[in-house]
Amino acid sequence: MSRRVLVIEDNRDLAELVSLHLGDLGCEVRLAADGMTGFRQAQASHFDAIILDLMLPGMEGLELCQRLRAQKRYVPILMLTAKSTEVDRVVGLEIGADDYITKPFSMPELMARVKAVFRRIEGLAKPEGESSKEITAGDLVIDVGKHAVTISGEPVDLTAKEFALLAHFAMNPGQVYTRSQLLDLVWGYSHAGYEHTVNSHINRLRSKIERKPTRPRYVLTVWGVGYKFNDQFKRSLLPGPA
Repeated sequence: MSRRVLVIEDNRDLAELVSLHLGDLGCEVRLAADGMTGFRQAQASHFDAIILDLMLPGMEGLELCQRLRAQKRYVPILMLTAKSTEVDRVVGLEIGADDYITKPFSMPELMARVKAVFRRIEGLAKPEGESSKEITAGDLVIDVGKHAVTISGEPVDLTAKEFALLAHFAMNPGQVYTRSQLLDLVWGYSHAGYEHTVNSHINRLRSKIERKPTRPRYVLTVWGVGYKFNDQFKRSLLPGPA
């Protein structure tokens, strides 16, 4: 299946090189050389992934990523950054980038990251080979195929990472995960030293799904280890609506 990828990068030579390699993966590629043009293209068309440079004319990558994440339509974002400081990488992940890679990078590494993003999205969309699943735990319902969550019938607005964390926990109730394991499982590979990114996502997730976030019912802290989904809820996978 052909994938559509938007590359927002002001270095023309690099953008065309990335486009060439994505073409070898069977992707249809569109290019944008500045932030505003990239944002307009992202709004106007559907893309399966966006490769986004951090430093862009017109609108910087962090602002562009934040604006895209404020919209209901979800698209995976892989951020390119020439900055190597921890704060730049963490901020990118915090505001919703699915992955990042620091310049200079090799094309095989970038393509591996792109393929990993596609695999993670496919895995969430079709768990265990089925087109749609619902996970129920008390009054919490997670529609994995539609990336939708409700509490007592009321919709809950989650970011892509918040949803991925919740779905992974709910599919494995009682299983305890360290922060490093969650970075590897949900973000796709180990971001050594960024375990606090997991903490902030868990806190935001709790603020949206828990009646009392300081006394959570669903996502529990296992002190000195990590987190788990409350194992009092028996996993219930039901066929989603056709």
